[in-house]
Amino acid sequence: MRQTVFRRISILLLLDILLLLLSFCVSCRLFKATSMVEYLYDYRVALVAFAAILTATSYRCKKYFFESYSLMRITIGVLRSHLMALALATMCMYLVGDVHYSRLLVLSTIGGVTLFDLVLYNLWASLKRAKVLPDNILISRSVRQELDVDQPPVDPLLQQFIKEAVLQETSPAMLSFLEAQVNLYSAKTSVMYAEKLFNISKLPNNVYSCVVNLARMNDVRFVNKFFETVNSKLPEGGIFVCQAETQEQHKVRMFNKYPPGINYVVYSVEFIVKRIMPILDITRGLFFSITKGKNRVISLAELLGRLYSCGFAVLHVAPIEGKTVVVAQKKREPYFDTAPTYGPLIRLVRVGKGGRLIKVYKIRTMHPYSEYLQEYISQKHGLQDGGKFKDDFRVSTLGRIMRKLWIDELPMFINLLKGELKLVGVRPLSQQYFGLYTPEMQARRIRYKPGLVPPFYVDNPRTIEEIMDSERRYFDLYDKHPLRTDISYLFRSMYNIVFKKRRSM
Repeated sequence: MRQTVFRRISILLLLDILLLLLSFCVSCRLFKATSMVEYLYDYRVALVAFAAILTATSYRCKKYFFESYSLMRITIGVLRSHLMALALATMCMYLVGDVHYSRLLVLSTIGGVTLFDLVLYNLWASLKRAKVLPDNILISRSVRQELDVDQPPVDPLLQQFIKEAVLQETSPAMLSFLEAQVNLYSAKTSVMYAEKLFNISKLPNNVYSCVVNLARMNDVRFVNKFFETVNSKLPEGGIFVCQAETQEQHKVRMFNKYPPGINYVVYSVEFIVKRIMPILDITRGLFFSITKGKNRVISLAELLGRLYSCGFAVLHVAPIEGKTVVVAQKKREPYFDTAPTYGPLIRLVRVGKGGRLIKVYKIRTMHPYSEYLQEYISQKHGLQDGGKFKDDFRVSTLGRIMRKLWIDELPMFINLLKGELKLVGVRPLSQQYFGLYTPEMQARRIRYKPGLVPPFYVDNPRTIEEIMDSERRYFDLYDKHPLRTDISYLFRSMYNIVFKKRRSM
């Protein structure tokens, strides 16, 4: 561990020195007409001294340690270390005296290296902040079906054949997991390695009560069609087991596979090819024509969301040797959603005035198919202060940044222009979240048009009950003085957002 930390500090220290030289050269190029080499020679002592000072202040302010990948903390750490370095450098110049350095060149160099550090450190932090679902919030009960309780004794030859097949394609850990979770050797269990829809479509209907697919879902071309076909083959309550390498696990594997520095480059290129290209209409066809759907990157939220959209409920999720195994149960028929929210601009179904369902425009901040996991997240995680879901792994790293800057809500002005929203008003809620409100508040809420700027920013409620009280106060005031109330709430919200840094997440 110490070697890893020392290596990281050494890399970042060397990077700071290179950025300092780069900033000095850029400043010379911009502000001085004479030879850059001549300036490097004249300022060589100053550059060495400032590099030493910057290294010391960066170490003192823990800029190299990354105790948190919070963008705010990293930004503050960089600014503190550089301001401290500037103060010490200024003091040294004053004590030495009789120096004839260009103040413009000195300040532009320090400003340049600060800017470079802010960009690179925040980029690094953004890439490091991808979350993995914690093991302690996952259920761990077995899902052996009651339908198979009275099954006849297992054929030893069949049992041995299935064991060898599972071990050939997976691992002893996977075999142990399957033995604990399902009746693996039952005549009503089908164990297969299927990457194509053809293999699933040939199964007879309502014969098997459990289907186990040992192939990675990353290599299945039409994932939803695959899940929908499995659903059609199982009786209600039937069990489906599948596995995939999630985006989070893929990132860990890539970073361990390549040396430091190179792994960031490789992962960044992969992110563009395997995560950006499939969600853009202009590049999606090209991506699948080249890859044939093989080795795609799929997040945990997308995997679970696809299962829910295809009529399954997730019972158990377990990481096993670099892959995530999911045990799901058939609950209903698939939604057969022909327009899932897969692209960067999405339309979310929300409860509007009069209880009418409206589609609110937003920039995607969650992984695809996350909207199908509302009930799952609510049951497993519950709500935290402020009314948000706890440990919401559906939000992507880039999405968290956009939420902090409200970039994701800019398309909602389309709904404002369409007359579905007004500037100030209660936030438009999903049907699942709307169901958490009391019947009295549900009935009152649909009497008013939702808004872009909610009362939340004025009262800063912490629980669902406080949120309802906050909205009730707003409605009472709005009933008496509509325009005056909206103007008051707008200015008070802006003040709290700008000066008190109030956020809704």
